[in-house]
Amino acid sequence: MEYRPLGTSGLKVSQICLGTMTWGEQNSQDEAFAQMDAAVAAGVNFFDAAELYPVPPRPETQGRTEDYIGNWLTARGSRDKIVLATKVMGRSDRAGYRPGDEGPCLNRAHITFALERSLKRLQTDYVDLYQLHWPDRLLPIFGTGPEYVHQIAEDETSLQETLSVLADLVKDGKIRHIGLSNETPWGLMTCLQKSRELGLPRVQSVQNSFHLLNRTYEQGLSEVSLRENAGLLAYSPLAMGYLTGKYRHGALPDNSRFATFPNFNSRYRRPGVVPAVEKYAQLAERLGVSLTAMALKFCDSRDFTTSTIIGATTLDQLAENIAAIELEWTQEMEDGVKAIHMENPNPAP
Repeated sequence: MEYRPLGTSGLKVSQICLGTMTWGEQNSQDEAFAQMDAAVAAGVNFFDAAELYPVPPRPETQGRTEDYIGNWLTARGSRDKIVLATKVMGRSDRAGYRPGDEGPCLNRAHITFALERSLKRLQTDYVDLYQLHWPDRLLPIFGTGPEYVHQIAEDETSLQETLSVLADLVKDGKIRHIGLSNETPWGLMTCLQKSRELGLPRVQSVQNSFHLLNRTYEQGLSEVSLRENAGLLAYSPLAMGYLTGKYRHGALPDNSRFATFPNFNSRYRRPGVVPAVEKYAQLAERLGVSLTAMALKFCDSRDFTTSTIIGATTLDQLAENIAAIELEWTQEMEDGVKAIHMENPNPAP
């Protein structure tokens, strides 16, 4: 296992980060404990959670994932051995996550409320990396269309206000470092500019979707990551399981995410996805490697990637995902995925 700097924080995180969003919905607490034990035994020191988890999000289950992690940290006495990341929800019209009927946003009251609840569930006094799960701005994220690109909401919370709140929480010792998620080059650069000009906390990482079917991070954000030392935490590197090959030829395995939650995410049902997956699967077969390993190592091999976030519902899946980092990324692999990408770029952005 390789350990890489988390921006300028001074922390070093494993090149594999343990994702947790299935815990509390598809996975029980015992299964979550087994995954954390196995990951740590393999050298993983980086866990990623969110106040929203598990997914699909429901008020009835919200927070269970952090509960499980907190129970494990207390049971194992491992808080000082784990770089612990969690996230606060951005703008949403979903009720039930904040006091009253209003949906969450990224102002002082909402961030403070969310962090206090996360700390209680995680049974810790601080989080190492506190991330804005998505912006307070109207943006086309999570596979939605471009309808919000040029809209500015009248009640939008400014990035400066949000960073000022986080600065106070850093001073209070409740947060060590901050990160962004589902962000744009403008958002990342604006945050970095504000931190320099006003002495506000510096963004150390960006957690965005990145995989063979969605390389949009390379179109602007990758340059910022490299030049500004705020690396990518690549989420969904297996494209919700499509890049394992388990949905090839119309298959829908029992207990898979899309069998359990058929309407969970529409971005992977776009016309270009199936033919792209098939070409990547055939490439992996020609090269004598698994599609899963090739897809994960692709993310790990990018020079702007700090860590690749893996998620699993079984220990066998977890072991396969962690082992993928040992794969040697060859020029033949690079040339092969480039050719496929050029034919059908970003079918699932």
